Amino acid sequence: MKIYKQKFELESTTQIEFLNITDKVQEIIDNSGIREGQVVIYSPHTTMGIMLNHNEPMLLQDFLKVFHRLIPVDSQYSHDLFELRRGRMADGRSNGQAHCQTMLIGVSETVPVEKGKMMITERQSIFAVEFDGSRKRDIVVQVVGA
Repeated sequence: MKIYKQKFELESTTQIEFLNITDKVQEIIDNSGIREGQVVIYSPHTTMGIMLNHNEPMLLQDFLKVFHRLIPVDSQYSHDLFELRRGRMADGRSNGQAHCQTMLIGVSETVPVEKGKMMITERQSIFAVEFDGSRKRDIVVQVVGA
């Protein structure tokens, strides 16, 4: 069994953004030389998640509506109030909402690899989902197999 890990950086430009990283993940699998196994895509951030879904612009808008309906921006998040009481505003952001949104999708996905390719359909894409942009972020991709 072989393990290959690579980190890459990406940059979001808006508050909430779906960044398609499918091609980059496949490039890392190609570089790994692993033909059979699995790939783990991981965001080491608490306000950026990873998800696998259909890459269709209207559906991405629907996802935004769901995130805003379930976790509205105008709620009072204790995380934000704690930062205010302590007088520390990490980088000028109140981001309790972003942490809660990330909780919905999680920070990783695992995808089987067969014959050197991810076992996803042509309609599926892997997204790094920014909930606290714009920021520079790291993504870790680990390929395990033979």
